[in-house]
Amino acid sequence: MTFAWYGHLKFRSSPLWIAILASWGIAFFEYCLQVPANRIGSFTFSTAQLKIIQEVITLVVFAFFSVLYLREPVRWNYLVSFAFMVGAVWFMFKA
Repeated sequence: MTFAWYGHLKFRSSPLWIAILASWGIAFFEYCLQVPANRIGSFTFSTAQLKIIQEVITLVVFAFFSVLYLREPVRWNYLVSFAFMVGAVWFMFKA
């Protein structure tokens, strides 16, 4: 979803309708993978655990995406935020 939501920011001169169609095409493919993954994962994990897993994966992918594709710098507060997400994962699975 990261590329579907943010990939078009590198092409701001293209018409918005093209960005919308491209994003929906990418998102559709990703949803076709995510829905079965949630269904299969629900046999092992709670829905809250599935959500926290999804959020952490999204943030890790986004971190690489923003640095490598959008060429944005990593700031100290981003790293602190990621550390808090690791803490959230720990609390979700240990409690």
